[in-house]
Amino acid sequence: MLKPTTMARYRDYVHNDLVPAFGTLKLDELGHRHIAAFVNSELAAGRGKTTLSSALGEAVRHHRLAHNPASPPALHRPPSPERQIWTAGEAVRFLQHCHHTDPDMADLFEFLIGTGLRKGEALGLHWDDVHLRERVLYVRCTLSAIDNNHLVITSPKTRTSKNWVAISPRVATALHHRARSRAHAHNDPSDPFSGLVFCRPDGRPLRPHTVLDRLRQLSKEAGVPRVTVHDLRHLAATITITAGVPLTVVSKTLRHSTLSTTANIYSHLTQQAAREAVDTIDHTLTRTQKRNDRGAWLERLRPPRDHIQHLREALNRLHSPAPTGFHPTANQPLSGRATTLRPPAFRARKRPPSHV
Repeated sequence: MLKPTTMARYRDYVHNDLVPAFGTLKLDELGHRHIAAFVNSELAAGRGKTTLSSALGEAVRHHRLAHNPASPPALHRPPSPERQIWTAGEAVRFLQHCHHTDPDMADLFEFLIGTGLRKGEALGLHWDDVHLRERVLYVRCTLSAIDNNHLVITSPKTRTSKNWVAISPRVATALHHRARSRAHAHNDPSDPFSGLVFCRPDGRPLRPHTVLDRLRQLSKEAGVPRVTVHDLRHLAATITITAGVPLTVVSKTLRHSTLSTTANIYSHLTQQAAREAVDTIDHTLTRTQKRNDRGAWLERLRPPRDHIQHLREALNRLHSPAPTGFHPTANQPLSGRATTLRPPAFRARKRPPSHV
C-alpha cells in the first residue's frame, strides 16, 4: 500500500507530465520513440527520475500490453550532481550562530547532524520514543506534508528505518534543552501530533518547508554554503566515514536497507578507505617478509650446532687437569741405568804445537 505522500507525488506526476506527453496516444500505440522524446525533454528540464517504466511494466503484468516499450531504458540517466557538503568547521560555525540566534532551531540542527535522521523522522519523533537515561531513541514515525500543505504522521521510509539510534552527549544536551522548554505542555493521547520533540511554541508540528527556509536563512547569516536539510544527513555520514568508522557501523547508524546502499551513496568517501586497506595488506606482508629475511640471514651467520659441540669438548679437554698418577713412561720396564741423560762434559781441545 502506498503512503499518502507517495500517492500524491505519483498523482502530480501523472497529471503534470505523463498526460500532457502521452494523453493523445492509445496505450498500444505508445512506442519507444515517444518515450525517448519524453525522457529527453525531462532531462532538458533537469528532471531525470520517472516512474513510467514501472507503470508500463504493471500494464504488461495485467496483459494490457504485450511488452514494455520503456524497456530497455531509452536513455541512461546522467550522473547525479555532486552534493555540497559542509566541512566540520563550517558545521561548527553554523551551529554556533544558531545557538546565539535561534536556540530552538539550534537544537533541531544539532539533532539532525548528531543522529543522521531524516527530516521527517526528526519532526515526527515523540517523547515516548526518547530514553535519555539509556541514551537511545526509537524511530517509529515520520512527519510528511502532502502538497506542502496537509501534515500527516506515517511509518518510516523502509522496514530497516524503523529502528533504534544512539544518543551522543551533544544530542542529549539538545534534547534536555527541548525537555525544559516543554515543561508546561499538555499531551493528548488521541492527537498524533501531541508530544512531539521538535514543534512550535504552541505544541503544533513544524512544517518541513519551514525548517528548510530557516536553514537557508541561518546558513546565509553564518556565511556557510547553502545546503538542504537532507544534506545534514550526508554530513553525518561524511564525518563518520572520514573518521574511519567501519562502513557497516555507518550503514547501521543511517538505517539503510542494505550495506550496498551506503557503499553506493558514499563511494567517493570509501575510496580512501579502500586505499588504506590495500596499503595495510602491503605493509603487513612487507614487514613479515623483512622479519623472515633477517631471521634467515642470522641463521646463515650462526655456525652449525655439531661444530659448536666439538669446540666445546676441545676447550673442556684443554682446561681440565691431567689425572693423578699418570706419567708417559709409567708402563715402561725399569733398568739399572738412569733414565735421565746428562749432556757430555765439555773438553777443551788442545791446539797442536806450531813449529817455527
